[in-house]
This record gives sequence, C-alpha cells and structure tokens, in this order.
Amino acid sequence: MGWASDDFGGRIVLPLLVAAVGLAVGWAVWELPAQSAGLRELVLAHLEQSGVKSPVTAVLLNFRGYDTLLEVAVLLLAVLGSWALGRETLGLDHHSAGPVLRALLHELLPVMVLVAGYLLWLGGHAPGGAFQAAAVLAAGGILLVLAGRQIPGPLIGWPWCGLLCLGFLVFMAVALGSMASGGHFLQYPAGWAKPLILLIEATLTLSIAAILLALFSGGRPAAEAPEQSENSSSREDR
Repeated sequence: MGWASDDFGGRIVLPLLVAAVGLAVGWAVWELPAQSAGLRELVLAHLEQSGVKSPVTAVLLNFRGYDTLLEVAVLLLAVLGSWALGRETLGLDHHSAGPVLRALLHELLPVMVLVAGYLLWLGGHAPGGAFQAAAVLAAGGILLVLAGRQIPGPLIGWPWCGLLCLGFLVFMAVALGSMASGGHFLQYPAGWAKPLILLIEATLTLSIAAILLALFSGGRPAAEAPEQSENSSSREDR
C-alpha cells in the first residue's frame, strides 16, 4: 500500500502540481501589458535624494532596500542549509599548490583585492557595488581553497560566523536605527544616506564573499584533525 501511494504521488500528483504552477506563471506573463512605462523616470527624479549617483545602487540599497536585505538573508539560509548536512571540511582534498598555481596566487590575488575595492567604490556612481566586489573576492578565496589553503585557526568558529552575518547585521542595524530616529524601516535620515549605504556595501562585500566561499566549500571550516597534525609533525621530524 505504501509503495502504491508513493508511486501515485510521484507519477500523478507531482506532475499535476508542476503543470498547475507552470500554467499560473504562463498566465501571469501573458497578462503583462505590452508596453510598460516602468519606474525609470521616477527613480531618476529622486536620484539626488538617494545618496548615490547610480540608479541601480539607488534602487537596490534605498528605494527597494527590502529586496536586498531579504536576498542577503536567503544567502545566509543557504549556508545554514549546507552546514546542516553535517560536513566539516573545506570541500576539497588538501594538497600543496604547484609552482604555476603558487605564482598565479602571488600575482593575481593582490590584483583581485584591488579590483574588488574598485568595484565597491564604483557602485556609487556606475554599475558595480557589493555583489560584484564580493564575487571577485570570493573567486580569490576559491583559488586559495584550490591550492589547499585552509582558513586560519583563529578565524574558525564564532569569528567566521560573525563574518558571514556581518553584512546582514549591519543592514538590520541601519534599518532599525532609521526607525529609532523617527523614520520608517530603511528610511535613511536626511544627509546620512551616502555614508550609510557605503557602510552597508562595505560590510556586505565581506559577508557575501565569505558566504560564496562557504557555499563553494560545502561545509563548515574545521580545524585540522589531531591525527593529521600528529602525522604532519612526525613527517617534519623525520
């Protein structure tokens, strides 16, 4: 009986649900107006009040700050989901980097850090910002993982978790502080929009980079096992 019910749900109920959702999405797209005025003119009209010169950054971190805050929360939930699998590794077998990869890391990592800083600064007046800068930083971290580098021991544990949550916590602190100052949620006080957005973007860059690295690694960073450390020390003694 159990097998029959599972077979019925997998072969009939699930395809029907998928078809219903597909029809609903298709109907919603079909009902969209052929031509939409959009919000471009409205955004440009209030761009000076947003604290930045880039319409994209103004929308993401001012006019539609709720969406960005929820996106960061979703990324944190994704990390928690990967950690819930119980793995405590960096996701790859550790091995020493070859000469080519060592040379690449030595030359490329400083450039990637500079590019990430440039993209973060660029987001105030042109396409760029925290997500792009974080992607570049995370790519540098992935190169280190591929080279067999581990997260330093002092950063494992609460410091690493704090880095992952830093951007979201700062974002929430600014949002709640706006309410405490007499405004609405995520309504920046007058004259404070630019520095607060810069603070949020800087902390989001670090947190999102750490989140992407954690998702690539596939598990919580763990200190080197005692057996491995003893083996490595015995090899060094030899």
